[in-house]
Amino acid sequence: MVIQRILIGILIILAVLFLGFQIYGLEATASGMRVLILVFLTVLYFYRVKEKRLYFLSFLIAFTFAEILSFISWQTPVVPRNQFDFPYYIGNSLYIIAYSLLILQMVSSMNLVEVVKKYPFHILILIVLDVFCVVVVTNTAMDKLSYHEYNLEFIYNSVIMVLLTVSLINYIDKEDKKAINLLIGCIFIFFSEVIQLAYFYVSAINLLNVICSLFLIVAFLFFYLQSLRDYEPQEAHI
Repeated sequence: MVIQRILIGILIILAVLFLGFQIYGLEATASGMRVLILVFLTVLYFYRVKEKRLYFLSFLIAFTFAEILSFISWQTPVVPRNQFDFPYYIGNSLYIIAYSLLILQMVSSMNLVEVVKKYPFHILILIVLDVFCVVVVTNTAMDKLSYHEYNLEFIYNSVIMVLLTVSLINYIDKEDKKAINLLIGCIFIFFSEVIQLAYFYVSAINLLNVICSLFLIVAFLFFYLQSLRDYEPQEAHI
């Protein structure tokens, strides 16, 4: 219990420092804080949760490696536009893998055949909305992206929308506290990513970056909260 409180205390301090560095525009230092937050959150998950979920643990590890690569990129020279930006492609690929693992975590708890039979209309409408949102959101940065960058961003945004959709279907199907925590976390991830896209490609207003970072912290708070719970038996909702 003491170790758990120490870890939570460290995470709170790191989160405050992280937001503080973001407010003052110290991006490189803030990136380092993000790495430490992910490392300590993973340690807390290891210590606190007895029955660990492989996909969720893999999500934390993949996301942490992506953040480490992001931090390293702040310490290296900017890659010229005419050269292949390996950190950009590898980092975003790691984020895609991380979010895909979180999707698999939710899908693995579903009976997909039963879910499709119960909610065909919901799923169809959500797929249409997903396609529309991905195209609109990605096209906002079309003029600033190369062909390969556009494709990567399209895949990235598609995975984010699938994550949000699966978390919503998961909640509709289960309607318990674990599912709602997952859904809220995914909603904050979605808005964090949309705001980050606006910050990178529309307007580099620092407030957008701060809000993006705040939403990311809140998202991982809810992801941690859901990891402490199991899904309730379906009979409990009858």
